[in-house]
Amino acid sequence: MDKGKYYLSTAIAYTSGKPHIGNTYEIVLADAICRFKRLNGYDVYFQTGTDEHGIKIQEKAEEAGVSPQEFVDGVAGEIRRIWDIMNTSYDAFVRTTDKRHERQVQKIFKKLYDQGDIYKGRYEGWYCVPDESFFTESQLVDGKCPDCGREVIRASEEAYFFKLSKYADRLMKHIEDNPDFIQPESRKNEMINNFLKPGLQDLCVSRTSFSWGVPVDFDPSHVVYVWIDALSNYITLPGYDVDGDCGEIFNKYWPADVHLIGKDILRFHTIYWPIMLMALGLPLPKKVFGHPWLLVGDGKMRKSRGNVIYADHLVDLFGVDAVRYYLLHEMPFASDGTLTYELLIERINSDLANILGNLVNRTIAMCQKYSGGVLSDRKAHEPIDDELISLCLATPAKVEAKMDELRVADAIDEIFTLLRRANKYIDETMPWVLGKDESRRERLDTVLYNLLETIRFCAELLSPFLPETSEKIFRQLGVSPAGWDSLAAFGALPAGHKVGQAEILFARLDMEKKLEEIAAYNAAHSDEPKKPALPEFEKLPEIVYDDFAKVELTVGKVLVCENVPKSSKLLRFELDMGTERRQVLSGIAKWYKPEDLVGHNVIVVTNLAPRKMMGLESHGMILSATCGEEDVRVMLADHAVPGARLS
Repeated sequence: MDKGKYYLSTAIAYTSGKPHIGNTYEIVLADAICRFKRLNGYDVYFQTGTDEHGIKIQEKAEEAGVSPQEFVDGVAGEIRRIWDIMNTSYDAFVRTTDKRHERQVQKIFKKLYDQGDIYKGRYEGWYCVPDESFFTESQLVDGKCPDCGREVIRASEEAYFFKLSKYADRLMKHIEDNPDFIQPESRKNEMINNFLKPGLQDLCVSRTSFSWGVPVDFDPSHVVYVWIDALSNYITLPGYDVDGDCGEIFNKYWPADVHLIGKDILRFHTIYWPIMLMALGLPLPKKVFGHPWLLVGDGKMRKSRGNVIYADHLVDLFGVDAVRYYLLHEMPFASDGTLTYELLIERINSDLANILGNLVNRTIAMCQKYSGGVLSDRKAHEPIDDELISLCLATPAKVEAKMDELRVADAIDEIFTLLRRANKYIDETMPWVLGKDESRRERLDTVLYNLLETIRFCAELLSPFLPETSEKIFRQLGVSPAGWDSLAAFGALPAGHKVGQAEILFARLDMEKKLEEIAAYNAAHSDEPKKPALPEFEKLPEIVYDDFAKVELTVGKVLVCENVPKSSKLLRFELDMGTERRQVLSGIAKWYKPEDLVGHNVIVVTNLAPRKMMGLESHGMILSATCGEEDVRVMLADHAVPGARLS
């Protein structure tokens, strides 16, 4: 059965740090959708990846004392590790530092510039560093970022701009002509009323205030700003080429069937991205789905609030499929969901242990006990069987209908309705009573067969959501998955087939003991940075202000940094001090490579008497901090200008 192609992408994760469980929800949701589409007969292309450029990355790398590329390599590896831990089946993982992607971004930028859709101007306004977004005065909320509520800084710089307004009417018509383009409906109304109707402002698409980005090849002082760089991943990795030499994957799968994204980046994907595609002459994605957030308790996850929960920690505590189930089943279609340990434990006990696990375990156990694990023909049908069989046959279509609307939680509910009906069927037929009466042997065999076949249906339908659990169920049934077509008829298990051994799928959890275990685990795995063990310093005599005022501290930019020949400790610096160029030697070669500091601003004691070291004269001293027995950090002042005096 081939129902055609299906291309789903997630947003690409920003490589500023380890993703928490709220970030991880999106990849699990995407995986469930794609696994279902494969089961349902579609040829699926599932793409995810990482967004790796921008000033925030550059600053994070500087704080960590590594290059931006080293920093994003580490974080991208961690993101991919988490995605793999969650058993996600992506087909492609894009990184925006991939050279092919970067080259296509440059070509896209140049094409838009050449056709007049991008022009050079100057940006004056407010900028939010964490969100990498510009805002006008009227867009601020209480003087702060309208998206995250954090402080903004005044920005003024030369920039290139993209003419969004040129395509606004065309985009509005597309939204009106394609009512499912933006989902859920509430998100569509938000985009129309808050952005399109008031009128679109041209979009800043380059920066000059930082260097970690894709250079504009015809104007290297600019780097391509995040939106053209990041958004174009959906076409560059599959093989789009501006010059027309597009790859096989792009030609086969574009346009995407679904862009699955968080509701906080809906504007970029439903306004900026479609207009960019219109300007490139490409078809638009069929649907952009802005999923809600997963909240912890009553708030969004943030390290500053101390409420961050990580997916790998939850997996250690509860297992992959228990975490997947909670994420997929407890998130509403259009409103935010809530995660607490108590709710997770309750859901595992009520749904996974009681409804699913108990059904499978006791059915397999009864089959072993009463028939040696061997199935027999259904020779003693009774009317009570019809309701269970009818529900089995109807459930696949119900699940498919919900999944077509991306109502994943509702699709899972349909499967659990069938599981509950099977549990009720056990209570109605009472196999333990039938097993005591040899004259009712054929009826017992029929009841057990109906239960095992129902479990087979559920195992197939659960496979997109709980893949490991589905495999365990099939192993207990002693059969392999047979695919969607096997759900067209009831009775695929052959007479004479021998089932496997009963195993516990999900053990019931004691709430109090589990919460104690969680508290101990979290204490042992806290990501709070541990303070380095500082060496003991001898306290110096107290001084007065006049003593301190004799020290001249000045900002200098590192123009040259190199190792001093025959010295394992010294680095030689040439510094731009604003009004002069100075040579300074510093014994920090153990902690820094010369290239690590070039381009940075350092703080220099400039009125220190010159001294000679290794035959070279040093005119000053670079300030650094002893952070531990084996760690020294240079004090940087990159937001100041060379020659600035500290006071």
